Parts: sequence; structure tokens; C-alpha cells
Amino acid sequence: MAAPGSAIKHTFSSLVKQKPPKTSPTKSRGTMAVSMKEVDPVFQAAGQKDGLEIWRIEKLQVVPVPKESHGKFFTGDSYVILKTTALKNGSFRHDIHYWLGKNTSQDEAGTAAIKTVELDAALGGRAVQYREVQGNETEKFLSYFKPCIIPEEGGVASGFRHTEVNEREHQTRLFVCRGKHTVHVKEVPFARSSLNHDDIFILDTKSKIFQFNGSNSSIQERAKALEVVQYLKDTNHDGKCEVAAVEDGKLMADADAGEFWALFGGFAPLPRKPFSELNGKDSASTSKLLCVNKGQTAPIDSEILTRELLDSTKCYLLDCGSEIYAWMGRETTLEERKRAGSAAEELLREGNRSRSHIIRLMEGFETVIFRSKFDKWPKKADAVVSDESRGKVAALLKRQGFNFKSPAKAAPVKQEPQPQIDCTGNLQVWRVNGSEKTFLSFSEQCKFYSGDCYIFQYTYPGENGDECLIGTWFGKKSVQEERSAATSLADKMIESLKFQAVLVRVYEGKEPIEFFPIFQNLVIYKGGTSTGYKKFISEKGIEDDTYSESGVALFRVQGSGPENMQAIQVDTAASSLNSSYCYILHDGDTVFTWIGNLSSSMDQELAERQLDVIKPNLQSRLLKEGSEYDQFWKLLGVKSEYSSQKIVRDQESDPHLFACTFSKGVLKVREIFNFTQDDLMTEDIFILDCRSCVFVWVGQRVDTKIRAQALNIGEKFLELDILMENVSRETPLYVITEGSEPQYFTRFFTWDFAKSAMHGNSFERRLSIVKDGVKPRADKPKRRPTTSAHTGRSSVPDKSQRSRSMSFSPDRVRVRGRSPAFNALAANFENPNARNLSTPPPVVRKQLPKSVSPDSSKPPPRTASIAAISASLERPKATLIPKSIKANKPQTEASKPKPETNAKEINPTNDNPAATPTVQEDVKESQAEGEEGLLVYPYDRLRTSSTNPATDIDVTRRETYLSSTEFRERFGMTKEAFAKLPKWKQNRLKIALQLF
Repeated sequence: MAAPGSAIKHTFSSLVKQKPPKTSPTKSRGTMAVSMKEVDPVFQAAGQKDGLEIWRIEKLQVVPVPKESHGKFFTGDSYVILKTTALKNGSFRHDIHYWLGKNTSQDEAGTAAIKTVELDAALGGRAVQYREVQGNETEKFLSYFKPCIIPEEGGVASGFRHTEVNEREHQTRLFVCRGKHTVHVKEVPFARSSLNHDDIFILDTKSKIFQFNGSNSSIQERAKALEVVQYLKDTNHDGKCEVAAVEDGKLMADADAGEFWALFGGFAPLPRKPFSELNGKDSASTSKLLCVNKGQTAPIDSEILTRELLDSTKCYLLDCGSEIYAWMGRETTLEERKRAGSAAEELLREGNRSRSHIIRLMEGFETVIFRSKFDKWPKKADAVVSDESRGKVAALLKRQGFNFKSPAKAAPVKQEPQPQIDCTGNLQVWRVNGSEKTFLSFSEQCKFYSGDCYIFQYTYPGENGDECLIGTWFGKKSVQEERSAATSLADKMIESLKFQAVLVRVYEGKEPIEFFPIFQNLVIYKGGTSTGYKKFISEKGIEDDTYSESGVALFRVQGSGPENMQAIQVDTAASSLNSSYCYILHDGDTVFTWIGNLSSSMDQELAERQLDVIKPNLQSRLLKEGSEYDQFWKLLGVKSEYSSQKIVRDQESDPHLFACTFSKGVLKVREIFNFTQDDLMTEDIFILDCRSCVFVWVGQRVDTKIRAQALNIGEKFLELDILMENVSRETPLYVITEGSEPQYFTRFFTWDFAKSAMHGNSFERRLSIVKDGVKPRADKPKRRPTTSAHTGRSSVPDKSQRSRSMSFSPDRVRVRGRSPAFNALAANFENPNARNLSTPPPVVRKQLPKSVSPDSSKPPPRTASIAAISASLERPKATLIPKSIKANKPQTEASKPKPETNAKEINPTNDNPAATPTVQEDVKESQAEGEEGLLVYPYDRLRTSSTNPATDIDVTRRETYLSSTEFRERFGMTKEAFAKLPKWKQNRLKIALQLF
């Protein structure tokens, strides 16, 4: 058989010289000429769903390959492979490959090449096309068939019989494996002369599989080769055979080594001369651009390659040595595209470059590597013509009587992914002052300034024990010195935790979706309070615009709910308004709430809650867009136009995984296609890029010096903009150490925590799995409690003491998700001098011994009374108030414990069994109120029009201070039932009772 590199000449020449069909082509600007005879009807339903589709060339016809046979290739055949990927934006990405076996016929190879062009036309000209030659496949192609492909002898045209594995007697075979991330497998003669010191060899015998590791091979290559061993074990031996690893240089003393060498006639040292099978592999060369005109190529004389050199009415070849790109303008005909493919094949034959790849791509769908060959390629725009082109092909085929389906689209992914982090953990925050950090009290830890830098430590329950996130937040106006100090301080905190915490670097305005729910209620003010910021504006003579409560300030309110809301100070100007949001404007004690016409009821509720944070105890004037007072516009300066579009944050895109090497300040990356968890090697660093954020994954066995550069590696990656998406240098950066992967990272994989908990290097781990036939039992030590970075004491309470709805801070505990009864109980212990926030829920101030550092203390043990309340809740709650610091407030008559008989009088007959739990719950609430001395006020003192109003209460939750009995009388239901009502129903009832 002829070599595949010369197989296409005859078929291409005969087909491209055919006269055009009599049917006049349909052509319009931005599309191509298409006729019925040019598109094979077998492609009528291709590319309309995610996955692989494969066709084999049989007697010059395209025949679909059944799904169960995907991955089986024969050396005498040619194939067309279509990979369809559903993207997050709802569109499809198509990659077409035509694979040529080493013994394929000329006609079959040529047919496969031409049918690839036709398939692309049927898809609307959106696909990238790759020429794959047996033994030199692209890594993208091999990634579809992990761990490898091993072509079998045979083929349709050759008359070879395709013999199934279970039909033949097992034959001893020797394979060579190459590749650190993607394995290239090739069968070689079963002889000692085939072995060398540089590669991995697999000897597959009837009863045992040997892996011979060349002394110059890497651990990663050995681990990847074991995946091939596993494949052979499952495919050829039904998973029942022994596996042995033989190290290069080991003598007969090793039993497995002795058995291995005996199969080669005895041990003999291999020559040290490096073995090479490059076969004239093309070396790097300068890129050359050639224009294709009627099948002939002419060089383009230009020192610098620019996008302007490419004409949409022509086809071009870009010769890069190891690959040749065939670029096809959108206004070219199918005939011209076939001629360009023929010219690319001819170029390979002339240079004897059979191993070079040919990659054909359409204008508007260029790959990142192709665009990188040009100087300043313009930003890639979404090509909208592709659906139109495919639609015209469909219409044309329908007119010819073929049932061609209309173009399909993938179901778009939700635009706003949910935070993948437990938001009930323990939060500590520090502000950076110069080169030091200052701890912030609870009341201040959710108030950031744009001129400052902050460090936060958040510990929360994860899937595999407590997890810790340490981050830095850089305000837009913060100074570089304090940013560097924050990074250094955070690094020391990570190091003190033995790298078991995740590090994240966050810039103002680029916060990841996990950030805001951690803080729940965040206010970002203008200006700054740090020493670095004050020094900077003083030296530069810049006016200090730091927020002042007595001045004029405008805040935009945003968020998704009470546990994820922000108030961000913006320029005090009409242009800062947006119809999709609510705003708070104040001038001293004069407060306005502006409601945009496109804002939701949730936005309005959040604005009301933020009012009590920014301007507590002050009445705000409600202004709907279009009905503003003159005083409102006067405070904003001049009335002007403003936007109505919702602010769109960076959307998460389809993830890309890159393997990294970092040496002497130079970062090199290599993309891993169709990645899985097994691609993450413990000896390496990997980068996962999903556009909205970037993760740097560091294996446990990475060199310490390289590990320290992890954040720098991520910054270098953003600087390189590998995917050419104009990515921001301020994109959130995570640094994750193997074994401490959080859920917002593992969600991109089918994750098995046992694998990341294994000991040993990559090869040792994989060998243990292959030999045992099952995953070894993970021997992972429990993560120790996270310690405070500046005290060394544990800041995480014991699980028996911690509630899933508790957020611990140095001097105050946030309680989330409590029932109204429990919130009322906790509110009694609120510091009378503390400002009451409308942000739910009420809080408890802890009293700490003077000898204990604030952030090192632990929540006290639970008391009997709190435990009684906890038992009535849906899930166990942590104790917040110990007996030792019980509030010494006199009990009012209403707050005294009520006998159980009184509660039962509500429903003395107990005829309704369904009501029994409600009665019992009221009993527990009443008991708790009396036992812990909760202040319960009469209804008249809680009304908004009261002449003797109750003080030191949360004014947005007045109803929680009613006794259970009076609450039931006023509302006609229990507190628990009330808490389950929609917010608007709650507010309506509270307004009717003057409690809102």
C-alpha cells in the first residue's frame, strides 16, 4: 500500500478537475457556494448533539461506525471523526479529523479528505479540520479515546478480516509508549533491539503484562503508561492478569525483572546511545504565508504577518514546519477549499514531511495557535453567519428531497452559576496598614474602603472536613506597597497552615461568585483609612474623598438576597444611576431611596436592609424613577442620562486545563484536552482557566521553590493571555494545593477525593491501583483545625459545639438561618451599645477574658436551655451563650417561664393531630424565653407609633420580641409558621399590625 502522505494526490486531482454541476450555485456575501452534489446526504443530522460521530470509508462511501466500535481503528482504513462540544453559551463547537491508517488505499484516503470538507460545509463552515496520520496523531484527537488507541491490522479495501479479540489466540506483543500528558502508543517488534533507555515499553503476554521503564523516562510518563496497561488488562484479559513493573538496570535478582528478561532470551545491557524515532520530524522554521489560486501556491512577501493579508475571497496556506494551516475565506466556494487541501498535501509530499499535520480552518473560526502566528490579531468576534450558512445547506437538501434537519443549538447554561461554598463558616478580617495587618471587629469586618487592602480567613465545613480559604482584597485605589504587604502576609498565613488552605487574590470589581456570600452584607466606601493610602494622597496632593457620614454619598445596592448583598459607593452624579438597581443617597441626615424602574422587589428589599447599615434609625424618603424631588437632583449636581443595562460581570466560560513549566521566570504551558482528574500529576503545576477566575493547582511533590512561585505563575499566565480573550490582569486567582481541593474547583471534574489523598508519586499511586484492581483505601490524615495566623490558637470550634448556621468572629457571632424564636433568644444578649443592623439575623456579643486574644477564642459549650431550643429546630444548632456570661437583666412578667399547661390551653382538646407539633414547639419557645431571660416586650411598645417604644431591638424584626402567646394572638399563627411565609406576605402582615 502507498503511504498515506501520498494517498490523496490521485483522488484530489480527479475530483477537483471535474466540471462544475449544472445546478447554479447559491452564493451570497459571507457564505459559500453550495450545491446538492457537493454535500453528502449522510451528514444530514451530523453535529447536532454533544459527543463523537465516526464514519469509515468503505468502497469510497461514507458509512457510520456504531458507537460501541468507537475507538477501534484498523490500519487499512480511513475514517472521518466529528467531535461536537456543547458550549456554555448554547452554541456548538465542531472539530473534524480524518484519520489515515498506514495501509489505507489512495482512493480511501482521498475520499476521507474530501468528505471532511463536505462535512464542514454541512455544518455551516464552522469546524476546524485536522489531518491525522497513524502514529502521529494530534493530542486533541487522542484525548477523545483515552487512554490510547491501538490500531488493529486489517481493513475493508485490503480484504483483511477484522478479528475480534476473543476470537483469536493471545499473541505476545510489545508496545512503546511516549508522552507525559497524552500517550502515543505504537507496536514495535518483539525483540531486545526495540528497547531503549528513553521510553516506556509494555510487554503483553498471555498471563502477565510487564511495564519496562527506561532509565531516562520521567515519573509522569511512567504513570501515564500504566493507564495503557490498565486498558490492555481490561481489553485483552477481562481484567484478570498479573501486572509487573520492571526498572531499567535491575538485574536477575528481581523476580519480575528476571521473568521479563527471560522472554528476551536473557538479560543484556542496553546501549547508552539515545534511541530516536523522529523519522525526520520537522524542526521549527519561520512561518511562510502562501496564497492558493486554482490549486497553485504563490508566496506572500511580508516581513510581519497581519490579519489584513488574508482576503475573504481566497484560500491561504500558512507553513509552520510541523504543521500547515489551510485558511479558507468565507466567500470561497467548496471547490476552492478542496483545491486548498490538495495544495497542502502537495506541499507535504514535496518536502518529504509525512508526519506534519494539516489543519484546515474557516475564517472567523481560527484556533488560538493560528491567531498567535500573526501580529496583533484583532479581538475574536462571535461569528453569527454560521447558523445562516448551515440553514442554507439544509434548505437546499430539503428541496432535493432529503430530510435534513434544521440547525440545532445546545441548551444554554444558566448565566449566573451558584456559589459552590458553604456560607455558614467562620470569618476573620484584617486591614493592611503599611507592612502590618490590623484585626477588624465584627461590626467593621464587612466595611471595606477602595483605598485599602484586606486579608480574610474563612473556615467552613467542606465535603472532606473543615476547609479554609485565605484571601486578599485589593481596593481600586489601594497602593502597591500595601498590596505587596497583603500578599506577603497571606503567604505566611498559608505557610503556617502547612499549605492546607486555599489562597485567593481578589481585586475590587472582579470578585468571584464565592466572595460576596462569605461576607453576606458588604459595604464598599470610597477613599481609605490605611496609613499607606493616607501617605499616598498626601504626597501626591490628591483630595481625600474618603466617605463621611455627614457628607453627600450615593450607594448602589446589589445582590441576590439577604445573605448576599452589597452597597457600593459610587460617584455622586446622575450618570451613576442605573434603572436596574436601587440607590441610597444621603446628605447628612437627609436620606433618599431611589427605586429604578427595572429593579426587582428583591432589590428594593435589599435597599431597605442596607439603609439600616448605612443610616440606621433615620427615615428615608422613597423615590421611584421618574418622580424625583428637585432636592434629589440638586444633590447629584446636574440631571443627565444614565444606563438601564444591568452590570454584567465576567461570565464563566468552558474550562481549559494547562500543564505548566516555570523556569528562570519563563512560563510555558501546554493544554490538556478533554481533561480528567487523572491528568493532574502530583509532581506538576496545572492551571485551570474558566475566564471568570483562574485556578493554580499545585501537586504535593512540586519543588518547594516552585511552590512558592504559584501565585506569580498565575499572574504570568494572565499576562500571557494564552487563549487570546483579552483577559483582565485582575481576574481572581486561586492557588490550591493537592489534597485541599474545594468544591468550587472539583466541580469541573468527576472528582474522587480518595485519589488526591493517596501517598507516593504518580507512578506509585497508579501502580497500586492497577495491581490491586480496585482503588486503594485512602490513608488521609484529618485536616487539623485551622489556626489563627497571629496567635497560633485554633479559631474553629469543635464540631460538637459548632452550628451549620453559625459564623464565628473574634468578638461577635453571626447567626444565620435561625428560626424567629431562636433569633429572639439570641437578640436578648446583644450589646445594648451596639448598632442594630437590619441585616438578618440578630447577633450575640461574646465576652472574652482579658488574657485571651480576640481572634483565638472559641465559642463556649452549650447550656441546657440553649440545647432545649436547638432540639426544636430542624437541625442541631451550636451553643452561643454560656451560663458564665448570662445576661443579668431582670425578667419581665412576659419573659418569665410559662407552665406547659398554659401552652396547652391553646388547643386543650388536641383533636387535630397535625397541630400537635406546633403546640409543642410553642411550649419549647416559651420555656426558652423564660429560662434564658430574653427581653419580651408588649405589643404596644413594639408598634411603630408607640409613645414608649422599646429600645435596643432590631427594628426590622419587631415581631420577634413578642411572646409566643401574644404573637399567636396577633398573627393567628406560630412564629415558625410565620417564618415560612414569603417575605412579601410577612411584610404585609407586619404593616397591618404597625410592626414594619
